[in-house]
Amino acid sequence: MELSRSVWMRRLWSNHLLLLNKVTAATTPIYSPTIPPLSPPRLGFPASSNRRRHSISAAAHTPIPTVGNGIVDVGSKKVLLKGLRYGDFEKWVQSQGFRPGQALMLWKRLYGNDIWAHSIDELEGLNKDFVKMLSDHADFRALCVKDIVKASDGTRKILFTLKDGLVIETVVIPCDRGRTTVCVSSQVGCAMNCQFCYTGRMGLKRNLTAAEIVEQAVFARRLFSDEVGSITNVVFMGMGEPLQNIDNVLKATDIMVHDQGLHFSPRRVTVSTSGLVPQLKRFLRESNCSLAVSLNATNDEVRNWIMPVNRKYNLALLLDTLRQGLRSKRNYKVLFEYVMLAGINDSMEDAKRLIDLVQDIPCKINLISFNPHSGSLFRPTSDEKMIEFRNTLAAAGCVVFMRLSRGDDQMAACGQLGIPDEIQVPLLRVPAQFRTVLEASF
Repeated sequence: MELSRSVWMRRLWSNHLLLLNKVTAATTPIYSPTIPPLSPPRLGFPASSNRRRHSISAAAHTPIPTVGNGIVDVGSKKVLLKGLRYGDFEKWVQSQGFRPGQALMLWKRLYGNDIWAHSIDELEGLNKDFVKMLSDHADFRALCVKDIVKASDGTRKILFTLKDGLVIETVVIPCDRGRTTVCVSSQVGCAMNCQFCYTGRMGLKRNLTAAEIVEQAVFARRLFSDEVGSITNVVFMGMGEPLQNIDNVLKATDIMVHDQGLHFSPRRVTVSTSGLVPQLKRFLRESNCSLAVSLNATNDEVRNWIMPVNRKYNLALLLDTLRQGLRSKRNYKVLFEYVMLAGINDSMEDAKRLIDLVQDIPCKINLISFNPHSGSLFRPTSDEKMIEFRNTLAAAGCVVFMRLSRGDDQMAACGQLGIPDEIQVPLLRVPAQFRTVLEASF
């Protein structure tokens, strides 16, 4: 009698879920940030001849699918498991008539125990009825590996195809000190239009779901753990502005740090932002993961040009938000990222202004060499000048590091990810005082 009731309940829940999945909630795609319209550049600098132009595949032009509950609706009626936090994951398993303990066993097979299951065939040891239910009602994969490229320094770039045909890129960066980092994307393209970043040429196609973000880290461990050792760090510094997709990013980080799954330390999961102030406040309230802020200039005039988001959230507002938000955090330091552009933001006056800007903010500063790409206007600061800049900051008591370029020979370095379309987002007008500097680069 009990068995019949259990079967009846499972069928009832199955029919109920199928009915619910027929209802599609309409959402409005986000195509651009809320910043003032930008005029096209007046200077026409030629594209670099030593980098071939990439063209996006025809599949990337398919309509943007409806996104709801972290699951892309591409015709499947199955639940995408990697889009669920553990609490929701457990409730879903129970709604199918199974015990919480079975949910935990499945969770460990998806994220832990060195299994990283991608299919029903990799669920050995689970109850047969449970596996049958999963086969009928659950989906395990959000991504498909399109290509893997290895740079001369050992960095790997993975190209993933999404279910709607769009392509994203993820980078795995081995380190001699036993720490390997996976750099994940949070969007297809990016709306921020930072002038030094190749991804910005794409514009924004759509946000990634939580499952599409999480699975990048799962694939990194599955593909490379035996080869490069434990992957210990995650940085949200790939394609996209993470905080413009904050709901899915927060969900993804919660899944990544769960102690029965991927179990990344919150301090080793770093979310980077160009400075979206409202979302930044929310992140500091709701997440224990690390924060990086892409600063890249010491005055509003330069930052308005190279990072248009500054026109809405200027330096004073951004830095004051950090001062206020970090007061409630214990033993927490924000990482300031500073891409050094020759003749633009690398003077000793810039170094002195930077020291003043970050006063009273618990922070570390990462100096990053600019990585050239097709059509870029900028040149990297020389090593000698970067060292001088670093020494000036260190002498003032700042904690400062220099980040070496990794994977730049395969377009896998910071600021080089993406596959811009033939029609690209325009570069902005160059301020008059920098035109001579940039013209001298060509």
